[in-house]
Amino acid sequence: MKNRKGWAILMRSRMKLPSNNTTNDNLFNKLPISNEIGLTKPASEGNQMNQNPSSFMQNSERELKAVQVSMHSAVSTSKTDIIDSVLNDFSEGYFSLSFEMRQELLLVLARECDVNRTQVRELIQQYLGLHPPLGEIGQESGVEESLLTAFYRTERNLRHALQPKYEILFERLNTHPGGLKFLSILRADLLSMLAKENIASVRALDSYLKEKLATWLSPASLELHHITWDDSASLLEKIVAYEAVHPISNILDLKRRLGVGRRCFGYFHPAIPGEPLIFIEVALQKNVAQTIKEVLRDDPPTPESEATCALFYSISSTQPGLAGINLGKFLIKRVIELVKRDMPHVSTFATLSPIPGYMQWLLIKLASQTKLAESEAGYTPHRLDGGSGSTFRKNILHKEEEAALMELSGEFYSGKNGMEVMWNLLNSKNYEWTSFERLSSVVRAPLMRLCSRYLLQEKKRGKALDAVANFHLQNGAMVERLNWMADQSEKGLCQSGGIMVNYVYRMDKIEENAQSYFGEGHIQASSDLQSYIESKLQGERVTGEK
Repeated sequence: MKNRKGWAILMRSRMKLPSNNTTNDNLFNKLPISNEIGLTKPASEGNQMNQNPSSFMQNSERELKAVQVSMHSAVSTSKTDIIDSVLNDFSEGYFSLSFEMRQELLLVLARECDVNRTQVRELIQQYLGLHPPLGEIGQESGVEESLLTAFYRTERNLRHALQPKYEILFERLNTHPGGLKFLSILRADLLSMLAKENIASVRALDSYLKEKLATWLSPASLELHHITWDDSASLLEKIVAYEAVHPISNILDLKRRLGVGRRCFGYFHPAIPGEPLIFIEVALQKNVAQTIKEVLRDDPPTPESEATCALFYSISSTQPGLAGINLGKFLIKRVIELVKRDMPHVSTFATLSPIPGYMQWLLIKLASQTKLAESEAGYTPHRLDGGSGSTFRKNILHKEEEAALMELSGEFYSGKNGMEVMWNLLNSKNYEWTSFERLSSVVRAPLMRLCSRYLLQEKKRGKALDAVANFHLQNGAMVERLNWMADQSEKGLCQSGGIMVNYVYRMDKIEENAQSYFGEGHIQASSDLQSYIESKLQGERVTGEK
């Protein structure tokens, strides 16, 4: 039976993945899952393209018009007996459209089903023309009660007028079979549109839908499920395909992650059965792991009775349309509670996390600071990405680091200064700097120090620049330790030079840390991590904790 399940997962994995999942392209090409309706081009589209181009365009325009009519009907109809049929027509029609046609349709939805601002202005003028009663609010004077009635009526009408018409469509789809999944796909398309062009009406549409989805996907509506090898093959194939941090290489790897010394938990919604919205993988260990190899290749695993640490090593969201809705916050807290209940001897809850933006940030910083160092003009602090307040001087390297890198110049990588040598070294083909002990030993100190600065000091709108750091910090974690060469995969070297970070969740500090981070941007960090940063630099917003 177990062999049958493994065979079923492999066979299904040969089918095509949903095209709206943008992570782990290489893994997806190897281990995809079954098609989801509406996520791929309709089979007929390729045949249509072989027709006369003008004929194809006419057919596409007619198709778009038909879907547009069904969309407006789904918003405006008051006949309850046909609503389900109209919503089916709209969703099926939407999935039949090309992405370009979907964009046109969503633009129509954003503009034609927006707030009626003429009506809003008229109601505001009407409201401003009302004279408030002289007595206390709620006083049972006949005259004042009638005035209050006018206020209440106008306020009610104003609230109604401020609701866009597309709210009706969203509300109806939410209670329609398959509607919640459809809305997540629709929002994924909106995010793709906004990535190309920031259109105000589309941004408002996306913001409104995001708020609705966040309400409908509250913790009370989600079901936490412990995913095991005994679950259906269709669910396990989704775990394989949606794993966004550390690709699952084969069936044995999957079984290991679901076996002894491991846990996998997912959040599910009744309206999207059989598909996790987000899932987390946990390793039960004696100590907090310093390399991903310890976690993925721990064979035999730590006996569960001897485990004292629950290590979160992968958190994957499966729905691009739910971006910005922090389901992971609730998931982590629920998992901690569950593990503590079932395994009281586990007292440490930590992560072994990637640092996905570090290397890109560092290479940009090295290039820009090298140019500034070469300039004879006065130095103005450089701001990365328009929002990262940097405290770097012209040369971001210490004197001893600069000297060690310049010794490599000519022998390995040339450069006018240490920053240029380091830039050339980090951009070497196939990360060859990791293959020579002398090279890796020279760059270790600056890479670790600058990584700590990236995590603790580089901010965007007052919050950590790194997306993974921001996620864990807003959930109440603290930055505990950097781990050198913790992930030597191509992905790990490309993202962070192989460095990974441990975040720790201390149960008695989670709420305090989260409030401090949200309110003032304070980042809780261990004293060891702080030691990487020069104390004399001004503007530090790091609080130490042992």
